[in-house]
Amino acid sequence: MGTPKEERKTKNPMMHLIAGGSAGFVESSICHPLDTIKTRMQLRKQEVSVERVVIKMKHSLVEPALRIKHSLQEPFMRTAHSVSAAGGGGVHEPSLHLHSTPVTNQHPSVTQEVLVKPTAGHGRGAVTASLGPLGTAHRIIQREGVFALYKGLTAVYTGIIPKMAIRFLSFEQYRELLAKFEKNGEKTSRVTFMAGLASGLTEAVVVVTPAEVCKIRLQSQYHSLMDASQMQHRKYKNVVQTAFLIVKEEGIGALYKGLVPTMLRQGINQAVNFTCYNAAKKCVMKWQNTDHLEHWQSLVLGGLSGGVGPIVNNPLDVVKTRLQKQVVVPGKEPKYTSLVQACLVIAREEGVLALWKGITPRLLRIVPGQAITFMTYEAVSSTLTSFGFFTSS
Repeated sequence: MGTPKEERKTKNPMMHLIAGGSAGFVESSICHPLDTIKTRMQLRKQEVSVERVVIKMKHSLVEPALRIKHSLQEPFMRTAHSVSAAGGGGVHEPSLHLHSTPVTNQHPSVTQEVLVKPTAGHGRGAVTASLGPLGTAHRIIQREGVFALYKGLTAVYTGIIPKMAIRFLSFEQYRELLAKFEKNGEKTSRVTFMAGLASGLTEAVVVVTPAEVCKIRLQSQYHSLMDASQMQHRKYKNVVQTAFLIVKEEGIGALYKGLVPTMLRQGINQAVNFTCYNAAKKCVMKWQNTDHLEHWQSLVLGGLSGGVGPIVNNPLDVVKTRLQKQVVVPGKEPKYTSLVQACLVIAREEGVLALWKGITPRLLRIVPGQAITFMTYEAVSSTLTSFGFFTSS
């Protein structure tokens, strides 16, 4: 990650801790709302509208069936009424409109048709939003408050310093080790790719998976930060309490839900990120005939390198999110059991494109995130080096 002269040296681990931790802190503080939007989009199931239900029954069962129909209709009517009465703070969900055909008494067996159609209400207090990133953000803010976009940030902060330290330190260590197998110890693109892959796998096991399980549980809660009573009764309150509660209810293994897709995602991301960034960095420095990049150049190159991986591995991120959100009840078969099975279930129930849910906010999150990360890392590293801190030969 340093200049050609610096790359011949092994940086002090504290350099990676401070520079990497600073990069992670700045990046997550700025970009975390986009991660919350992405998670909500990935957890949202495709809505299925039921157009017609045909019930064949004996004449004596028609009346009870109609009572069932009205009992189904009544809660939605009450919901609409309560929202209208509550004013601007409520949330209006689509109600159901039911219509039945006339029933004749001339035959012992009749066919009762019940039409079930969602009807969107736009009364006072209604929250209407599209399924896109902006609509999702608008819905979260109006329902839960602006600070709901920062749900799970404590889990990110808890893991960000060790994650970034492990990422940059392990990358340099793996690259030094793998370079010994190359001619003249050259740090080729192949060496960089494999070092990035190993670095991503390492951080996924040590830090990322447990932190993201807690983060996603916090993000997926639909309580309103503007409602004190909901805040008091929310299940997950902070990252430490969430981790202990998950272990208590589901076992310590639950903190490693989605480990395989997380390892694959992190491995691919870091392999691509480090390879693209270092290759572009060498080209720019050679073209400029210099041994360093300007801060804005690190920002641009970091952003460009960060956009490649997510496009390829977004299905892994969707599956990881579903697995980590899922609460396993003892004695009950979970819906998602493995990487391949989860992919097949999502594709069958929601369509293949559902595996790319959240790609837009993910790119909006990762591209500027990687840009900020590389720029901050390079800036802090060069600053510490210029002051003579943590230098080692």
